[in-house]
This record gives sequence, structure tokens and C-alpha cells, in this order.
Amino acid sequence: MADPPGQLVPAGASGVAPAEPALAGVANAARRRHLVRLSLFATWGTGLVVMLADTDAGSLVTAGQSGARWGYRMILPQLVLIPVLYVTQEMTVRLGIVTGKGHGALIRERFGRGWGLVSAISLFVSAIGALLTELAGIAGVGALFGVPPLVSVPLATVFLLSLMLTGSYRRVERIAIAVGLAEVLFLVAMTLSHPNAGAALRALGSVPLGHSSYLLLVAANIGAVVMPWMVFYQQGAVIDKGLTTDAIRQVRRDTGVGAVLTQAVMVAVVVSVAATIGLGHPRRSLHTVGQMATVLTGALGHLGGTVLFGVGMLGAALVAAIVSSIAGAWGLAEVFGWQHTLNERPSRSTARFYLAYAAVHVLGAVLVLANTDLIRLSIDVELMNALLLPVVLGFLLALEARALPLEWRMRGARKVVTWALCLGVVGFSLALAPATLGVR
Repeated sequence: MADPPGQLVPAGASGVAPAEPALAGVANAARRRHLVRLSLFATWGTGLVVMLADTDAGSLVTAGQSGARWGYRMILPQLVLIPVLYVTQEMTVRLGIVTGKGHGALIRERFGRGWGLVSAISLFVSAIGALLTELAGIAGVGALFGVPPLVSVPLATVFLLSLMLTGSYRRVERIAIAVGLAEVLFLVAMTLSHPNAGAALRALGSVPLGHSSYLLLVAANIGAVVMPWMVFYQQGAVIDKGLTTDAIRQVRRDTGVGAVLTQAVMVAVVVSVAATIGLGHPRRSLHTVGQMATVLTGALGHLGGTVLFGVGMLGAALVAAIVSSIAGAWGLAEVFGWQHTLNERPSRSTARFYLAYAAVHVLGAVLVLANTDLIRLSIDVELMNALLLPVVLGFLLALEARALPLEWRMRGARKVVTWALCLGVVGFSLALAPATLGVR
């Protein structure tokens, strides 16, 4: 006779041997590992994708120019920027998850519509600038393989516009990570360049702060690391992903891993160019993506110079184009109060959000087809981002201090370190503002 539902059966009473304690322990351990994997899959991704996007086409070109002009001496600034990048994006994680509101919405709520418009304008300029460098980078990569810009840029634009039809933020995030991981190929290129490890270590102690051209490239690298659209994107992404305060620790780790990875890629580009172009033609300026690839091909061969560089650059450009354009549309929607989410396909209620998303791409494509001088354009955009840093970090620090409940605000040494890093970067950007604005 079957046992009544829910009734405990004494050992041996049903004719079935009791489970071995060891087997039960193994099953419980397997179940815990499965839950951890599910937790990581659900919470990880926003930090990684925004950091992969941070190493965009403009950032890589700036890193390449840095390696060509100053060799291994540009490694140290990349390493110093890791904690700056982490503390900045960690604040956006807490703001998004705890308040459940996007960056633009919080600025409008806490500081008024006028300051909200200031933040929206800063974001829009930065997002358009980023998209220009990404599409110009895609045009440059296409040219390496004989594809003209009139073909590569429209194809990339169609791909980016098609993402709005997925109806799922998580699906967009997975696509972005998949294409962005192509950046890891730059680590392979660095290995093939056979850098001089001793010279690289000695260069860590040689920082030519007395040279204005070095300082301007450092400013451009700072602008290539902390960009307004990154803050808007990650704060909106943790909301669209539905993350709660229980996930903050995991998202912090995700962001930390991403910060190290993105700067490792930047170092790889600096080292690859320093060990090839910088060694044979010191202080040489670069003018096109093709020129960078051609010179690297001469030193690394076709695989290292063209294929690895081209595919890595394409992945970097695509993931950054996805993130910057979404961030731009999200930020405008938050400031103007439009309904916005990637978890719904375009409809009447989300029409203004999706129209803004499409307009950014079309405008970017038209401007790039009119001017594909990526090197000059990229460095100018990164310098512009450096000039916008005081606005971005100022709002971020103010919101962290005012919009979060007391238990979620920074305290003690952590607060001192974060403020010191952010104010140090802001001070550096402001000190170089006159020289930056005078660059031609």
C-alpha cells in the first residue's frame, strides 16, 4: 500500500533502503553549486559588458597613439586608472539597485529639471562622440579587408538597430559580451610582439610629466576610461535586469573583474605598439586604423597585425556602439520622463525612446561617412570626455551622498579613498583644460 502523502516512513518500512548520508551530502553540494551558477548567470554581465565597451575603438586608438609616441611609459597611467574606473562604476551599481531609478531620473529628481538637461546634453554629446569613433573604427577595419565604408558602416548600423527588436535586455547583454570578448585577441597580439619586459618595468618609474604632449595623451586616456555613457548605462542596466540589493556583492565583483580586464586590454595595445611601432619609429604619430594595422603587420605578420588587430577592433567597436547608444537613449528618456526599457519591443508607449535610439545611429553613420579620420577624431572625443569628467563625477558623488539611504552610503576609509581618486582625476582634467581646448 502506498504511504500517505507527507508522512515520514521509518527506515526499511517501505522496503526501500535509506539514502546514504554521503550521497545526500553530494547531492546537496551539487545543488548549491547549481544555485551559485544560476546566481552568477543572473547577476553578472552588466559590469563586464560596460567595461568591455569602455575599451572602445577610440580608447584603443588612443592607447595605440600613446604607445607609438611614448612607448612603455604609458603603461603606468593605464594601471593607475583601474581603481578610478572601479569606484566610479561601483557607485552607479548601488545607486541603480537601491533607488531603482536611472542616473538622469535621479539628477532631475534631486537637482531639478535644469541640471537634468545639463546631464542629458553631456550624455548626448558623449554618446554621439563615442558612436562616431565606433563606426569610424568599423569603417577602418572594413578597409583592412577591402570593404568600403559605404558598405561596412550601413551594415553595422542595421545590426545595431536590429537589437531593439529582441525585446530582452538580457539577450542584448549576451550579444554585447559575445562580440566584446574579441578584445582578448589584443593580449595575443601583445605576446606576438615580444615586448622587452625589463624595459617595460623600468618605464614604470619614468613618467615625463614635464612634457605637455605626454600630459595631453594622459588626459585623453583618462577620458577614454571614465565616460558619461558608462555611468548612465550601468545604472539603467541593473534596473532593466531586475537586480536587488542581494546581488550588489556579485555585481561589484563583476565590475571589478571587468575593470581589470579592460585595462589589461589597454596595456596590451600600448605594449604591442610600443614594442613594434614605438621601437622602430619612436615618437611617430598615427593617422588611420589601416596605418596602425599595416605597421603591426610588418612586425607581427598577417595574423598578428591584420586579423587579430582587425577582429579585436571590430569587437571593441561593436560592443561600445551598443552600450553608448543604449545609454544615450536611456539618459534622454530618464531626463524627459519617457517610458523606456529593452524588455519590450517598440510600441506606442516606448516610441520616443526607440526613436531616440534610432536617431543616434543614423546621425552617427551620416557623420562618419563624411569624415573617417579615426585617429584625430578619437583623440578629440577622448579629450572631450576628459573635459566632461567634472560634471559626470560631480553628479555621481553628490547623488551617492544624497540619494542613497544612510546604510548604503560610503563611510570611513572607503569614502576618503573614493573621493580622493575622483577629485584627483577631476583636478587633473581641469588643470589641463586650457591646453586641451587649445589642441588642433
